[in-house]
Amino acid sequence: MPTVGREMAPDDRLHGDLPLTDAAGAAEEVAADATVLTSGFGSVGDPKAVPEALAGSGRDLALTVVSGGSVGPAIDSALVEADAVERRYPFQARPEINDAVNSGAVAFNDRHISSLGDEVAFGGLVDPDIAVVEAVAVGEDWLIPSTSVGHTPAFVGAVDRLVVEINRAQPRELTAVHDIYRLADPPDREGVPLSAPGERVGDPRVHFDPEALVAVVETDRRDEPYSFRAPTEVDEAIAGNLRGFIEREVERSPIFEESLRMQFGVGSLGNALMGALADADVGDRDLVYFGEVIQDGLLDLLDDGDLRVASATSLALSAEGQQRLFADPERYAEDVVLRPAELSNRPELIDRFGVVAVNSAVEVDLYGQVNSTHVGGSRMISGVGGSGDFVRNSPLSVIALPSTAGGGDVSKIRPMVTHVDHTEHDVDIIVTEHGVANLRGTAPRERARLLVECAAPDFRADLEAYLDRAGEEGHTPHDLDSAFDWT
Repeated sequence: MPTVGREMAPDDRLHGDLPLTDAAGAAEEVAADATVLTSGFGSVGDPKAVPEALAGSGRDLALTVVSGGSVGPAIDSALVEADAVERRYPFQARPEINDAVNSGAVAFNDRHISSLGDEVAFGGLVDPDIAVVEAVAVGEDWLIPSTSVGHTPAFVGAVDRLVVEINRAQPRELTAVHDIYRLADPPDREGVPLSAPGERVGDPRVHFDPEALVAVVETDRRDEPYSFRAPTEVDEAIAGNLRGFIEREVERSPIFEESLRMQFGVGSLGNALMGALADADVGDRDLVYFGEVIQDGLLDLLDDGDLRVASATSLALSAEGQQRLFADPERYAEDVVLRPAELSNRPELIDRFGVVAVNSAVEVDLYGQVNSTHVGGSRMISGVGGSGDFVRNSPLSVIALPSTAGGGDVSKIRPMVTHVDHTEHDVDIIVTEHGVANLRGTAPRERARLLVECAAPDFRADLEAYLDRAGEEGHTPHDLDSAFDWT
């Protein structure tokens, strides 16, 4: 591989004697059957040039790819279309990889986000060969991530071969939003010294063994932007119901006496629900975001002065959102913090800060079980992502979803879900456009009646008929003969 050392001025993106090469040269460092750890979370901050060079190399590749979260088309489209990916962890969100996963062409393992870095670092999941990550600056033993942190710090620390893409399309000023703090290994692991979501306890840099750096590639391409659909009437009705519930809850619960800490799942519905908070009457309480991704709705709240701080691991923005952020990154750096995913999703911190978790789902059943990942019990959509980290550890876990799918022909509230990601024990509130079901402290039969009222009116009679067939026997009555014979 052709390399050349290069000394740069300290105000540039490249610092020290670095092994500069092109994408094709860097791709040669990746063995045909390598386990590759990549940056990227929320489909941003992922490497672009080296994966595309691998896809176009003509080599017979059988890669295992592990990312922090969802990634862009260079990995989950180009590499997949080149039949270069044999195994994939832990989340995927593009049609090409999704089709390959569901056809069995790519072996996929769905993982919780918070523990992934440890699973890689301690050898419980894969034996990594090389990491390929994106950054806005690099030195001989450090790098600064770009638009996501994800599991980059854990991944970089787990390998003895590292490729860094320096993306000049991402502002160097993103340095100001990063707060990289690494945990010690068990059994010497300490608590995270973070007392508030906006506090900074780390360093903008990810440090690594200088002997590990085998290639540095310069690129100039922004992340593929998110495309958020305009909120529908259903979205707005769900948001209105959620807003009303939150207004009542902050007055009831002492944990929200001074501030309201929220997390939202990624996507158009989550983005719309964030916007609903702007109109919520929460008194003089500070509104704080502590979650995985920062979307356009949070920038709106920051711009309007309705949000005190946003702590996450990824900037998953639309083209307009990217432009807004990049035009004045230092302004947002006052209120935005990006952390490693092992902190953004850490159960310890979700519990410490009392974060209200708001996530969506494919379907829920009459007893409160939630399916977030599969259609018809078999077809994987994307993965559980970080929803399990928040649903399980939040003091108030909300699942918000439309009551129907398929143009109104399919009820999302069903007798029994076809796949379980979150059990009834971890779900507190279900919100649809038709109402709010407060499941806390309820017995199964009580939950069922509350959830019928949140279903679309056209399906309520059928749900009631199912409960009648289930009868009164057992703690959780079911008519198993017809549980899945239901549309």
